[in-house]
Amino acid sequence: MTRQQYRPGSRIGLTPEARRERIVARLRAAGVAVPGSELAETLEVSRQVVVGDVAVLRAEGRPIVGTPRGYLLLEPEPAGARVTAVLACRHDRRGTRPELLALVDLGLTVVDVIVEHPLYGELRANLMLRTREDVDRFMERLRRERGELLSSLTGGLHLHTVWAPDRAALEAARGSLRELGVLV
Repeated sequence: MTRQQYRPGSRIGLTPEARRERIVARLRAAGVAVPGSELAETLEVSRQVVVGDVAVLRAEGRPIVGTPRGYLLLEPEPAGARVTAVLACRHDRRGTRPELLALVDLGLTVVDVIVEHPLYGELRANLMLRTREDVDRFMERLRRERGELLSSLTGGLHLHTVWAPDRAALEAARGSLRELGVLV
Protein backbone atom coordinates (compact mmCIF):
# COMPACT_ATOMS: atom_id res chain seq x y z
CA MET A 1 0.00 0.00 0.00
CA THR A 2 1.32 3.38 -0.92
CA ARG A 3 0.76 6.59 0.96
CA GLN A 4 -0.94 8.02 -2.17
CA GLN A 5 -3.80 5.52 -1.95
CA TYR A 6 -5.05 6.77 1.40
CA ARG A 7 -6.00 10.07 2.94
CA PRO A 8 -4.68 10.85 6.41
CA GLY A 9 -6.67 8.93 8.99
CA SER A 10 -7.66 6.17 6.56
CA ARG A 11 -8.04 2.55 7.48
CA ILE A 12 -4.43 1.59 6.80
CA GLY A 13 -5.02 -2.16 7.27
CA LEU A 14 -7.55 -2.37 4.41
CA THR A 15 -6.06 -3.95 1.29
CA PRO A 16 -7.20 -2.76 -2.15
CA GLU A 17 -8.96 -6.11 -2.64
CA ALA A 18 -10.83 -5.78 0.65
CA ARG A 19 -11.74 -2.17 -0.18
CA ARG A 20 -13.16 -3.23 -3.55
CA GLU A 21 -15.22 -5.97 -1.90
CA ARG A 22 -16.60 -3.36 0.50
CA ILE A 23 -17.59 -1.23 -2.49
CA VAL A 24 -19.45 -4.17 -4.03
CA ALA A 25 -21.10 -4.99 -0.68
CA ARG A 26 -22.20 -1.36 -0.21
CA LEU A 27 -23.64 -1.16 -3.73
CA ARG A 28 -25.44 -4.49 -3.30
CA ALA A 29 -26.92 -3.43 0.05
CA ALA A 30 -28.04 -0.04 -1.30
CA GLY A 31 -29.88 -1.36 -4.34
CA VAL A 32 -29.78 2.19 -5.71
CA ALA A 33 -27.02 4.41 -7.07
CA VAL A 34 -24.42 5.46 -4.48
CA PRO A 35 -22.36 8.60 -5.09
CA GLY A 36 -18.62 8.03 -5.41
CA SER A 37 -17.99 10.73 -2.82
CA GLU A 38 -20.11 8.78 -0.32
CA LEU A 39 -18.12 5.60 -1.00
CA ALA A 40 -14.87 7.55 -0.61
CA GLU A 41 -15.96 9.02 2.70
CA THR A 42 -17.10 5.63 4.04
CA LEU A 43 -13.82 3.98 3.03
CA GLU A 44 -11.71 6.98 4.07
CA VAL A 45 -10.01 7.26 0.68
CA SER A 46 -10.07 9.84 -2.06
CA ARG A 47 -12.75 9.93 -4.74
CA GLN A 48 -10.03 9.08 -7.28
CA VAL A 49 -9.22 5.84 -5.42
CA VAL A 50 -12.90 4.87 -5.68
CA VAL A 51 -12.88 5.65 -9.43
CA GLY A 52 -9.84 3.38 -9.84
CA ASP A 53 -11.38 0.62 -7.74
CA VAL A 54 -14.58 0.71 -9.77
CA ALA A 55 -12.53 0.50 -12.98
CA VAL A 56 -10.78 -2.62 -11.63
CA LEU A 57 -14.11 -4.15 -10.58
CA ARG A 58 -15.55 -3.52 -14.06
CA ALA A 59 -12.47 -5.06 -15.66
CA GLU A 60 -13.07 -8.12 -13.46
CA GLY A 61 -16.57 -8.36 -14.90
CA ARG A 62 -18.58 -6.82 -12.07
CA PRO A 63 -21.71 -5.18 -13.55
CA ILE A 64 -21.22 -1.70 -12.10
CA VAL A 65 -22.48 1.29 -14.06
CA GLY A 66 -22.00 4.97 -13.45
CA THR A 67 -25.20 7.00 -13.45
CA PRO A 68 -25.86 10.70 -12.89
CA ARG A 69 -26.58 9.80 -9.24
CA GLY A 70 -23.59 7.53 -8.61
CA TYR A 71 -22.51 3.92 -9.03
CA LEU A 72 -25.05 1.13 -9.36
CA LEU A 73 -24.52 -2.62 -9.17
CA LEU A 74 -26.67 -4.40 -11.75
CA GLU A 75 -27.48 -7.71 -10.15
CA PRO A 76 -28.62 -10.44 -12.53
CA GLU A 77 -32.32 -11.14 -12.39
CA PRO A 78 -34.01 -14.50 -12.85
CA ALA A 79 -34.83 -15.40 -16.46
CA GLY A 80 -38.08 -13.79 -17.54
CA ALA A 81 -38.02 -11.25 -14.71
CA ARG A 82 -37.97 -8.33 -17.14
CA VAL A 83 -38.11 -7.51 -20.83
CA THR A 84 -35.31 -5.49 -22.40
CA ALA A 85 -35.90 -3.41 -25.53
CA VAL A 86 -34.39 -0.51 -27.45
CA LEU A 87 -36.77 2.30 -28.41
CA ALA A 88 -35.97 4.87 -31.10
CA CYS A 89 -37.30 8.36 -30.45
CA ARG A 90 -37.01 11.84 -31.91
CA HIS A 91 -37.94 15.10 -30.21
CA ASP A 92 -36.48 18.42 -29.17
CA ARG A 93 -35.49 19.37 -25.63
CA ARG A 94 -39.11 20.14 -24.67
CA GLY A 95 -40.07 16.54 -25.39
CA THR A 96 -37.58 15.06 -22.94
CA ARG A 97 -39.64 15.14 -19.75
CA PRO A 98 -42.90 13.88 -21.32
CA GLU A 99 -41.01 11.06 -23.04
CA LEU A 100 -39.25 9.94 -19.87
CA LEU A 101 -42.39 10.21 -17.74
CA ALA A 102 -44.35 8.15 -20.26
CA LEU A 103 -41.83 5.36 -19.75
CA VAL A 104 -41.36 5.42 -15.97
CA ASP A 105 -45.07 5.91 -15.29
CA LEU A 106 -45.65 2.52 -16.93
CA GLY A 107 -43.03 0.86 -14.74
CA LEU A 108 -40.16 0.91 -17.21
CA THR A 109 -36.56 1.74 -16.32
CA VAL A 110 -34.78 4.00 -18.80
CA VAL A 111 -31.34 2.39 -18.72
CA ASP A 112 -29.47 4.69 -21.09
CA VAL A 113 -29.54 7.02 -24.05
CA ILE A 114 -27.63 6.24 -27.26
CA VAL A 115 -26.86 8.34 -30.32
CA GLU A 116 -24.92 7.49 -33.45
CA HIS A 117 -22.36 10.25 -34.00
CA PRO A 118 -20.85 10.60 -37.50
CA LEU A 119 -17.31 10.99 -36.14
CA TYR A 120 -17.24 9.02 -32.88
CA GLY A 121 -19.76 6.30 -33.66
CA GLU A 122 -22.04 5.15 -30.86
CA LEU A 123 -22.18 7.45 -27.84
CA ARG A 124 -23.98 6.10 -24.78
CA ALA A 125 -24.80 7.60 -21.40
CA ASN A 126 -26.20 5.64 -18.48
CA LEU A 127 -29.39 7.09 -17.03
CA MET A 128 -31.06 4.43 -14.85
CA LEU A 129 -34.27 6.42 -14.45
CA ARG A 130 -37.00 4.43 -12.67
CA THR A 131 -39.34 6.95 -11.07
CA ARG A 132 -40.83 10.39 -11.57
CA GLU A 133 -38.41 11.61 -8.91
CA ASP A 134 -35.49 10.28 -10.96
CA VAL A 135 -36.81 12.10 -14.03
CA ASP A 136 -37.29 15.33 -12.08
CA ARG A 137 -33.72 15.12 -10.72
CA PHE A 138 -32.39 14.51 -14.22
CA MET A 139 -34.33 17.46 -15.64
CA GLU A 140 -33.20 19.71 -12.79
CA ARG A 141 -29.58 18.75 -13.35
CA LEU A 142 -29.99 19.41 -17.08
CA ARG A 143 -31.39 22.86 -16.28
CA ARG A 144 -28.86 23.67 -13.56
CA GLU A 145 -25.81 22.54 -15.52
CA ARG A 146 -27.13 24.14 -18.71
CA GLY A 147 -26.18 20.90 -20.39
CA GLU A 148 -27.00 19.68 -23.83
CA LEU A 149 -28.74 16.40 -24.47
CA LEU A 150 -26.83 13.81 -26.51
CA SER A 151 -29.72 13.90 -28.97
CA SER A 152 -28.82 17.51 -29.80
CA LEU A 153 -25.96 15.99 -31.83
CA THR A 154 -28.38 14.04 -34.02
CA GLY A 155 -31.30 16.36 -34.62
CA GLY A 156 -33.21 14.86 -31.72
CA LEU A 157 -32.87 11.23 -32.84
CA HIS A 158 -31.82 8.87 -30.06
CA LEU A 159 -32.30 5.40 -28.64
CA HIS A 160 -33.18 4.29 -25.14
CA THR A 161 -32.48 0.87 -23.73
CA VAL A 162 -35.40 0.14 -21.42
CA TRP A 163 -36.32 -2.58 -18.97
CA ALA A 164 -40.01 -3.37 -18.71
CA PRO A 165 -41.64 -5.58 -16.11
CA ASP A 166 -43.41 -7.49 -18.91
CA ARG A 167 -44.37 -7.32 -22.61
CA ALA A 168 -47.70 -5.61 -21.87
CA ALA A 169 -45.93 -2.71 -20.12
CA LEU A 170 -43.48 -2.43 -23.03
CA GLU A 171 -46.32 -2.29 -25.58
CA ALA A 172 -48.19 0.27 -23.46
CA ALA A 173 -45.01 2.39 -23.38
CA ARG A 174 -44.68 2.18 -27.17
CA GLY A 175 -48.31 3.31 -27.44
CA SER A 176 -47.69 6.27 -25.11
CA LEU A 177 -44.62 7.34 -27.11
CA ARG A 178 -46.67 7.09 -30.34
CA GLU A 179 -49.35 9.32 -28.80
CA LEU A 180 -46.67 11.85 -27.90
CA GLY A 181 -45.42 11.70 -31.51
CA VAL A 182 -41.86 10.83 -30.50
CA LEU A 183 -41.56 7.12 -31.36
CA VAL A 184 -39.64 6.55 -34.59
